[in-house]
Amino acid sequence: MAVRLAGVGLPVEEPVELWIDDGVISSEPVAGAETLSGSGWILPGLVDAHCHVGIRYGGGHEDEAGVLAQAQTERDAGVLLLRDAGSPVDTRALDQRADLPRIVRAGRHIAMAKRYIRGLPIDLEDESQLPAAVTEQALRGDGWVKLVGDWIDRSVGDLRPLWGDAVLKEAIDAAHRVGARVTAHVFGEDALPGLIEAGIDCIEHGTGLTADTIEMMVERGTALVPTLINIATFPEIADSADRFPVYAAHMRDLHARVGATIGAAHEAGIPIYAGTDAGGSIRHGRIADEVAALAAVGLGPTGALGAACWDARTWLGHPGLEAGAPADLLVYDRDPRTGPDVLAEPDLVVLRGRVVAARGRFA
Repeated sequence: MAVRLAGVGLPVEEPVELWIDDGVISSEPVAGAETLSGSGWILPGLVDAHCHVGIRYGGGHEDEAGVLAQAQTERDAGVLLLRDAGSPVDTRALDQRADLPRIVRAGRHIAMAKRYIRGLPIDLEDESQLPAAVTEQALRGDGWVKLVGDWIDRSVGDLRPLWGDAVLKEAIDAAHRVGARVTAHVFGEDALPGLIEAGIDCIEHGTGLTADTIEMMVERGTALVPTLINIATFPEIADSADRFPVYAAHMRDLHARVGATIGAAHEAGIPIYAGTDAGGSIRHGRIADEVAALAAVGLGPTGALGAACWDARTWLGHPGLEAGAPADLLVYDRDPRTGPDVLAEPDLVVLRGRVVAARGRFA
């Protein structure tokens, strides 16, 4: 069945009228189309650019029912595109469900043995194995590979890089040769120069950014996904690390200055995208909270929403509301930039041209 929607589009705040026919957006009228909504705010489906489908809240691997519930939670919050930044669970069965978000997978985390959360990554015994591991994950994923760039080294009691500069360059070049982009988990300062210089495409978290590494990222066009609602847990992490006082103090310091750090990155022109780090310590379905946090550190309401919507879609190679695009979109009765309580509850969720969730006047 063909349908018509009309309302206000973002980010330009101009009237928009579109038709959906056979799951695809058309800018031309479709004869006999039923008007699904004649008013409201219309925007493409939201994006969580850093989440983990298959990691259980509180830790461990999710079962089939848990994986399904995570995807459904994201969908009902309006998130119709996920970049899974590392999961130990094969979630490709979800792709057969037309009522669930699309997932861009980065395969499994890659780390050195005993240098990340047990059971989550592929553990390498020697860094010389990194280029081959990166190539393998690139070929298995959806155009992304995820490295663990730094983590606590208990022998020194603080954050420390996992990889040497030379092997990073070799590994990232290997990924690029097979058409994949590379991102890395980085909390501290020391791992950033080597990763950026090696040509990494994105930094996750980035709490240790300095004026010098911000400048390096700007020069190279490196993206940043700050996961601010995850950074909010740093004091709790520090409180649980009383055996490592230097690490605990470092984590508290990174947390204390994160607003200034990410604000400076934005002001310098680093492309920033919204990711919650859902899975593990963060519950799924919280993209609205991440958007609010990004707005507060300097992106503003429209820029922060773009980081979780139209800008993020372009970055990941997925269309928005243009003609010919899959009809993955949301309708809100109120301006979704009003606050997280509004953004978190779209009144209408359309995925692949079908209504998959409805609230308010659409229920």
